[in-house]
Amino acid sequence: MEIREYRDSDWKDVWEILKSVFQAGDTFPNSPETNEQEAWDYWIKKPKYTFVAITDKKVVGSYHLKDNQSGLGSHVGNAGYVVSPTHRGFGIGHSLAQHSIDFAVEAGYLALQFNLVVATNKASIALWKKLGFQKIGTLPKAFNHKKIGFVDAYVMFKPLI
Repeated sequence: MEIREYRDSDWKDVWEILKSVFQAGDTFPNSPETNEQEAWDYWIKKPKYTFVAITDKKVVGSYHLKDNQSGLGSHVGNAGYVVSPTHRGFGIGHSLAQHSIDFAVEAGYLALQFNLVVATNKASIALWKKLGFQKIGTLPKAFNHKKIGFVDAYVMFKPLI
């Protein structure tokens, strides 16, 4: 597997992954009805950096990295991650996560903060804990899970220095 910066030619594959993740309505706050332009703005246009994971010449995962806040909060990064449903369980998420941590250090971020880690997303929570993130807060009923309704979400944080 290769992880590299996003190229315009990757969009078709990235969009297919994002569409499936958003439609599931269980991990991202984006509406299940998010259209392609909205997804492109969210995943490609607004973040500072976007990377893709490539296996057999196909995009199988992606992450984006941006400032968590503007101005005086811009030294803390924020990221989002997606893996193709057909490629989960093979360590791609872990590889993307480790790459993002390493890249965030190179980019000058002092920490990473995830503002809405859905409490029912056990695989993600386990991964973040394994990589040294701490749960620093609980947001009661902050996520409207498509199948089970309102669930808690966590704020997770990792210093990078």
